Amino acid sequence: MSPALPPAVPSSAVLSPGDVKLRNGRTVDFANLDIAATAPCLRVVADAVAELLPYYGSVHRGAGALSERCTREYEQARETVADLLGCADGDTVVFTRNTTDSFNLLARALPADTTVVTFDAEHHANLLPWPRTVRLPAPRSAGEAVEALTHSLYNLGGNVLVSVTAASNVTGELWPVAELADIAHRFGARIAVDAAQLAPHSQVSLAELGADYVAFSGHKIYAPFGAGVLVGRADWLDAAPPYLAGGGASANVAADGAVRWATGPARHEAGTPNLLGAVALATALRALAGTDHRRGEEALVRRLRAGLAELPNVEELRLFPADAPRVGIVSFAVLGADPGDLAVRLGRDHGIGVRTGLFCAHPLTRQLLTEAAERLGTTAAPTQAVRASVGLGTTHEHIERLLDALQQIAQP
Repeated sequence: MSPALPPAVPSSAVLSPGDVKLRNGRTVDFANLDIAATAPCLRVVADAVAELLPYYGSVHRGAGALSERCTREYEQARETVADLLGCADGDTVVFTRNTTDSFNLLARALPADTTVVTFDAEHHANLLPWPRTVRLPAPRSAGEAVEALTHSLYNLGGNVLVSVTAASNVTGELWPVAELADIAHRFGARIAVDAAQLAPHSQVSLAELGADYVAFSGHKIYAPFGAGVLVGRADWLDAAPPYLAGGGASANVAADGAVRWATGPARHEAGTPNLLGAVALATALRALAGTDHRRGEEALVRRLRAGLAELPNVEELRLFPADAPRVGIVSFAVLGADPGDLAVRLGRDHGIGVRTGLFCAHPLTRQLLTEAAERLGTTAAPTQAVRASVGLGTTHEHIERLLDALQQIAQP
């Protein structure tokens, strides 16, 4: 069992580059508003990795003090993830590289006749891996998502997996995962949840989400050391061929080539595992446990959205109604300014980091850009959007600096 959970993590607990030099020679505190892409590292995570590095050695495959320590740390990291996500008997934790890797692993493990139901609003990690899909149009509300899934499942038989995001990486809007899970289970389907953008802001629980599978990345939860997890029901994973064939996944290889594969998580973790990534991810998850950072981010997001609404030629991208609950992500279109040039100016002239592009969610972002252009009175939609994302370390000054900079850049 895990010991008592720590209190909410303060912003000072995040590593930061501090001041950066602008093009005019001044220095300012760097405003990292690209946290949704890759979050900075928690100090406690960096400390845990630094403490383990002198003992770095083989996991599961060696003898002696180093291997014993590293094997113990790796499996304790797995137990921490299982404990904090509320895994039940019959669930497993497989360490992967990231959310995309997790869904590709799950796609390989699906029974052959499985149909995957997802939405056009998904990140590519949840659009592209599945071999047989039903893609539903992006819903305009939480209720519409539930209704669309219900109608879709009426017409499907056999094994069905519903796979949805918990929080959009484009709009930040929270999806009605628990309601979707209830509908899926009512029709005998399973549900997988992309929690990559939920996990940094709110504790993830398999039971509360009603999820059969959850996937997320360490680099989204302030542990940028190249690890992710796929957590959930073990039966499909145990029955599937190994995700990667190699050492660790093989329990025995006979001279005639016959292979007996390992059972449990090892079946899909061939090769030398990412020990530091697993320890970092588990450490970050523990540090964030028991907190809901959305409460601290609400004022920042509210100010950002209100400020954007006052700017000419700027339009927020959203799918659900304006008052829908969300995490700390706001994307917007800027008419008359090249998004790439805008991002460069924000960085070099104002010390601000943002993301531009289609955010690995091309169908959704293009749709929302077209709608934003129409609201601004033009049919010439920008080809890319701008995304500002907040998290630990974001201050009100960072938001005001962004709004002031956009006021200068987006003038008609």
